[in-house]
Amino acid sequence: MDDFKTLQLLDKIQVLFVKIGVDYTAMRKILQIKLTMDERRVPTFFNQDANKKGQEDKKYGYIKSLWIYVLIGLVLIPFMGFGDSYLFQLSIAYAIIIFMIMTSMIADFSNVLLDVRDRSILLTKPISAKTVNAAKFMHIFIYLSYLTVALTAIPLVVSLFRQGILFFLITIIELILINIFIVVITAILYIAILKFFDGEKLKDMINYVQIGLSLVLMVGYQFLARSFEFVDLNMVADYHWWSIFLIPMWFAAPYELLLNGNTSIMTIIFSILAIVVPILSIWIYLKLIPTFERNLQKLLSSSKSKKERKNHLKELLLKIICRTNDERAFYRFTSLMMKQEREFKLKVYPSLGFSLVIPFIFIFNVAAGGEADFTESVSYLNIYFSMLIIPTTVLMLGYSSKYKASWVYKIFPIEDYTNLRKSSLKAFLISLYIPLYIVLGIIFCIIYGTRIIPDLAAVLVASFLYTVICYVSFGSRIPFSKPFEEVGNSQGWKSLILFIPVGLLAGGHYLAINQLSYGSYLYLVILLIANFIVWKVMFRKQSKDF
Repeated sequence: MDDFKTLQLLDKIQVLFVKIGVDYTAMRKILQIKLTMDERRVPTFFNQDANKKGQEDKKYGYIKSLWIYVLIGLVLIPFMGFGDSYLFQLSIAYAIIIFMIMTSMIADFSNVLLDVRDRSILLTKPISAKTVNAAKFMHIFIYLSYLTVALTAIPLVVSLFRQGILFFLITIIELILINIFIVVITAILYIAILKFFDGEKLKDMINYVQIGLSLVLMVGYQFLARSFEFVDLNMVADYHWWSIFLIPMWFAAPYELLLNGNTSIMTIIFSILAIVVPILSIWIYLKLIPTFERNLQKLLSSSKSKKERKNHLKELLLKIICRTNDERAFYRFTSLMMKQEREFKLKVYPSLGFSLVIPFIFIFNVAAGGEADFTESVSYLNIYFSMLIIPTTVLMLGYSSKYKASWVYKIFPIEDYTNLRKSSLKAFLISLYIPLYIVLGIIFCIIYGTRIIPDLAAVLVASFLYTVICYVSFGSRIPFSKPFEEVGNSQGWKSLILFIPVGLLAGGHYLAINQLSYGSYLYLVILLIANFIVWKVMFRKQSKDF
């Protein structure tokens, strides 16, 4: 086996592991085996290319894939390489860095942290749980370090020449602390979840945690930006009670303290938190290792699913929405797949959260902009941003981790798949999009009043039309018939291009409101007619082949 450079670096600090009771020799051997096995590993973000490359190209796949993070890291150059408003600049920079590392940690390394094979294989040998967990921690830490280096290497080189050696050294120390903090906090979060959930429920909860984290980071950016204000063309921190929860500001504070000589009480507190919290989190994690190991066993159990009670109102609505028995059967099938397909939920549910949050972010920005009475404006048209979920979901409806089971479609006693295609879109709209839209609509009515109800109805009908546009643009796939690995980069670009129709629909709505009497009602009628025609034309009898 290869003797990896990272392990040789680790040898330099082996005394630290020995002091906390880790068998360093055993840990090193475990890491060497894991890193050797990982040579062909490709991260989630790049899985779509895995089936297009030979086995030799997959070797060191993770390292080769980091070029995308190098490109993203170029965004950090203005914040890390120029200027001396360190609290503002580095807060933004560390917000980006933490977001990228945290999302990679959750998407690619949650399975490593929650791997129960170590428990079955290694803990049956004379190896302590502390040593096994230290190997697991370092395994993740090494890969996150690769990512961090790729993300910050160019900005760090620029900062070394522009900001000086002290800035450079502070950054190196803080990046190490951030990686430790992220791995440990994620582990502690999973420990808490393991305490209360087991089996399938736990796996679902992990998905929800990932979604919640994405939303917290998005909303956190808004609060972070509002922690600063311009004074004489300089950015000045405007501290609030909630600023203590803005983690990027912790790691930006030491620069302000050491390089600008800012000795305000909040700067000192943030600087202390940047050092103490990561170290304290390691101590907490070490104390919780026995609990973590015991509760990991829950991942091997399966929760019994309760039989769903028959809802007569739901059945009546289903008969109205889906006219034929075939269509109703496919509707139920798609609804179940969306509930049970874990990878589908992981890829789609964050978009669901963004669609819920983004309209309010824009409204908040309008209100913060000082508009006298924004509730009388047409800013409620920001609800069009709720359609962000549609392209992602319509695309992912064609893919499944159990795609090989799609052979059953060929033995169904049906002439074509029109009902399957149509009912899959209806299942998405009714199960995911409309509940989201109803919640948004109620809150918007509270903010803007009932005068916007016709406009909300028009936006809802526009979303039905937009769903068909997305469906046709992505190639009208049979639901759940292709592997997720085939979701190529071209489809991602197509998703971005498909935001253009949303702008056109919103622009038409705006013109109708401002240029025509009863414009909202007229626009609603036009959209209803357009929907009737488009759904009829697009779902004519289609070939059974796929």
